[in-house]
Amino acid sequence: MIGINVNENENIDRALKRFKKKYERSGILKEYKKRTYFVKPSIENRMSRLKAKRRAAKDSVRTRN
Repeated sequence: MIGINVNENENIDRALKRFKKKYERSGILKEYKKRTYFVKPSIENRMSRLKAKRRAAKDSVRTRN
């Protein structure tokens, strides 16, 4: 459970912004999206290999410059 302490004189918008940032960093939404549908293991492996290829390509471009 995510929670924040709101100070007495703190603006509600600022407190909401802190809450949203903490929520994003915790990875709750990412986990929810991951669990909403089933991905076959073969497709999951293929996607991870493609992700690794993209990451490697991006890194090679960075090192060339």
